[in-house]
Amino acid sequence: MNEEVRHFVVRRAHGQGYEEICDALVVEEPLEIRLNNIPLAVVMRTPGHDFDLARGFLLTEGIFQKQRANGKEQTANIGGTIDIDHARDELGLEIPNVVNCRLPEMSPMEISGWQRHIFAGSSCGICGRASIDRVRIEAPVLKASWQIFFPILQSLPEKLRCHQATFSSTGGLHAAALFSPTGDIIALREDIGRHNAVDKILGWAMRQVSPALENSGLLVSGRLSFELVQKALLGGISLMAGISAASSLAVELADESGMTLVGFLRGDTAVIYSHPRRIHFEQP
Repeated sequence: MNEEVRHFVVRRAHGQGYEEICDALVVEEPLEIRLNNIPLAVVMRTPGHDFDLARGFLLTEGIFQKQRANGKEQTANIGGTIDIDHARDELGLEIPNVVNCRLPEMSPMEISGWQRHIFAGSSCGICGRASIDRVRIEAPVLKASWQIFFPILQSLPEKLRCHQATFSSTGGLHAAALFSPTGDIIALREDIGRHNAVDKILGWAMRQVSPALENSGLLVSGRLSFELVQKALLGGISLMAGISAASSLAVELADESGMTLVGFLRGDTAVIYSHPRRIHFEQP
């Protein structure tokens, strides 16, 4: 059973009235993320790859970076070391839509601080110079020097669509995909939330033996917002592309961080907002 899709009887209207048909709709449900059994955040997501979503969420909220800064985490592949499981009730039964992440080094007081930080970000949005400065402190400037040929980059949106199985049946999902310099889709995740799709793909990458995210590109199916660029930066992504436009803050963050940012990747053209050195225009 595909947990990402549910079927409903809907009325498709036309000039003469409507007809009842069975339609596939993307599932949207809340996921509670706990840290050391303490509720941390609730995200609305499409079920599937929930552990990767939680892992990526902790990364892109800066919690892993904080652990590294405090010297509490020495392992390079930090995402692979965190213990994540379904939360359980007093009888040991799984609690639906609740996952628990374990970082024993974090105290309840530290977790409480992250609760307030996440709530403030979700309530009023992340914006302004202070946010960019905070991210720049937590993530080093990207120095990866790999290149991709522009024709290969142009081919990626079509490959993305071909890999979006659930989108094909519902039309209601965003996608994020990691790609190699040779244009191969390394991994793809879909979700009703653009941010969740990115968290899921970064969470997947963190479990790999050699993530090497700085030598991979990230393609997203929609626009390039500040929050998405921030997530990619915290994951170490050095080239990010989108089908639609970028915001001013997204471009500013990418430019200051050494990230190549490409928007309007459609057909024969694209807009390169920052650091074009990673895009090669001679024929491969």
